[in-house]
Amino acid sequence: MPPPEAPGWEVPAVGWLLDHCPSDYRMYAVWRRHPIALAWVTTHHLDGQLGAMRAAYRGLRVDLTDHVEPEGIAAALAALEAEGARLLAARRAAGLLLEAMHGHAFVPRL
Repeated sequence: MPPPEAPGWEVPAVGWLLDHCPSDYRMYAVWRRHPIALAWVTTHHLDGQLGAMRAAYRGLRVDLTDHVEPEGIAAALAALEAEGARLLAARRAAGLLLEAMHGHAFVPRL
């Protein structure tokens, strides 16, 4: 992703944001015309996914113990944990893009 001060940086940012939303979002021109709105809705979408992932992680063992063998439960919990980490990283990145679109200047840290 190019830095926010680079010309045209919002074009790849919009593509990245759309990649983290349901594919049907691509058919609405409003998201390309108003990238800040897309960044805002993407953060909310990712928050919802994180909430669902956490609820699934909490409930999987209780709800599926009688239907899935212990190895399957362990594998499913590991997959949910990995997906949760991926979603958390995407949510942080989407939040940073939203801040950049609001004009926040980022200062490199050592």
